[in-house]
Amino acid sequence: MKLVLICLVAACSLLIGWLILLGRSLPAIFGTYAKKLDQDALKNSLIVEPFKRLMERWRIFEQFSLPLGILHTQQMILEGADWSYDETKALTAKYAGAGYLACMCSVWFSVITAEALLLVIGLVLAVVLAIKPYIDAKSKVVKRKNQIILALPDMLSRLQLLVGAGENLQRAFIKIAFSSQRSAHSAQACTSEALVKEWRLAAQALQNGQSFSNALERFNRNCAVQEVSIFTTVLLLNYKRGGDQLVLALRELSYSLWERRKSIARMRGEEASSKLVFPLVGILLILIVLIAAPAIMIM
Repeated sequence: MKLVLICLVAACSLLIGWLILLGRSLPAIFGTYAKKLDQDALKNSLIVEPFKRLMERWRIFEQFSLPLGILHTQQMILEGADWSYDETKALTAKYAGAGYLACMCSVWFSVITAEALLLVIGLVLAVVLAIKPYIDAKSKVVKRKNQIILALPDMLSRLQLLVGAGENLQRAFIKIAFSSQRSAHSAQACTSEALVKEWRLAAQALQNGQSFSNALERFNRNCAVQEVSIFTTVLLLNYKRGGDQLVLALRELSYSLWERRKSIARMRGEEASSKLVFPLVGILLILIVLIAAPAIMIM
């Protein structure tokens, strides 16, 4: 009985706290967005903005400025340079608010069912949702980096063929961008989507009159991958030379990138094989139980 009363007090406190965050704007929120059925705007008004104001008032963003800055850098890599710091704050507030609401719902379910385990689940879920954007951003950045490294040797091979056939480096760069755009729905496009996007933006900048060095520097900055930095450096150093020296430099770079691609493919294979260990162990345990159970029952 005491546990139910404690959970009831906690549930009411969480609900009252959320209503206080919403303030007097709650009737206007439902009156405005219930007619339009704009779920994104409703979510923004009910979760993002209230918790963002709360975190700014309590200076949580200032206290956790280091992890927030890392998250902002990762989001800029994923979403582009136009991603603002305010959007990073809104993203953090969104998941913090979702964790708060999940905890509140779990506490209410704990009151209704008189089950203490739901209270623990709610607390764990709140913590997981609060740190989810940091974990997701890091994994997405690593995945994007691997995709770019895997796709870069193919793009370099095309560039090497065009330059070796006598094509100008800048025109070859643009031609590869739009040939990749036409094949964006092919089976290999999903593995090189990030690189194709940045390559196409650089090609469009070249068509708009931007210098080759500036376009490549922006391409390198947006990709944020060491292999791309080496690639752009080789192109810029050999851009004015052209001829056999450029083809030779591209050939040497292509060899190192293909080796890097092989190492990543090998690492992915090892990760896939290690992930299969757990299902196999589970199947083995089930088989042991199925075989041993009849023998134990006979004994």
